[in-house]
Amino acid sequence: MEMKSSGASSSPRRVVVAVDESEESMHALSWCLSNVVSAAKAAKAPPPSVVLVHARPSRALYYPAIDGAEYVLTQEVRDSMDRYTASAAETVVTKAKSVCTAFPNVRVDTCVEQGDPRDVICDAAEKAGADMLVMGSRGNGFLQRALLGSVSNHCVQNCKCPVVVVKRPPKPARHHGS
Repeated sequence: MEMKSSGASSSPRRVVVAVDESEESMHALSWCLSNVVSAAKAAKAPPPSVVLVHARPSRALYYPAIDGAEYVLTQEVRDSMDRYTASAAETVVTKAKSVCTAFPNVRVDTCVEQGDPRDVICDAAEKAGADMLVMGSRGNGFLQRALLGSVSNHCVQNCKCPVVVVKRPPKPARHHGS
């Protein structure tokens, strides 16, 4: 295993940013670019290299029915699902890359893998040799976290690099008219 020096280096930082279709994800990417690029510029260091990671959901081969019978998906349906998730992934990555265009000196790479987002993100951060992982937080309630698990919590617990979880920006307060 290659060890990285903890001293100052002229090589750019490698930041992995998890992206999906959510506003929180794009907010985290914007936050990362603004803060990490600004910090590098202030330190007169090279701009960071950013890796955008998107996890395509795995598809099930069958779905249980209400009556207890299992329905196997035909190849045509599976192919259609694959085309849809590939198209959705391309849309997410294109949107994320467009956010990065405001920072022309930042090198942007992409990684799209199929699987559980928790595993895909942690694996991608390790493979990229990430100095940091940045991801958004959807702020799901207790019940959703208990049933589905929190992707950000899993990454905080299992990634080998520091993980920054960027909270959802506050929504503007509504003023009730009288």
